[in-house]
Amino acid sequence: MNTIYDSVVLRQRPLKMRHGRDLGFTLVEIMIVVAIIALLAVIAIPNFMKARNSARVKSCMQNLRVMDSAKAQWALDMRQPSSARPASTDIVPYIRDGQLPACPANGTYRIRSLTRQPICSFYPEGHTLANVNGDDDPLAD
Repeated sequence: MNTIYDSVVLRQRPLKMRHGRDLGFTLVEIMIVVAIIALLAVIAIPNFMKARNSARVKSCMQNLRVMDSAKAQWALDMRQPSSARPASTDIVPYIRDGQLPACPANGTYRIRSLTRQPICSFYPEGHTLANVNGDDDPLAD
């Protein structure tokens, strides 16, 4: 039988085996791959650090909101004047987990009076609600 398929099969050349120096990658190719990976790492690592710090600030601000809300609930329940200053033990029953939240950056919280927002010891890094609500001097009691 003389078909087109038979003629194509007969014309194919046998595959060559690669020997010796033809196998593997050259040093230049490996160096290019390493350089690309290093470039991606240089770009990605600072962004991860920024995102981590941003998440800490947002988590701390949420903790401050929880404490401020607990303070307001305590004042309403106990019929306290606006000048009252609750202790941390006063607001703990008004917090969901029954304990004061901890700052994710290992800061400490100051509850302060009812007219003032709670504040974190990492205030300069943005761990505050004070500027959001118009406090002129967030560190003053």
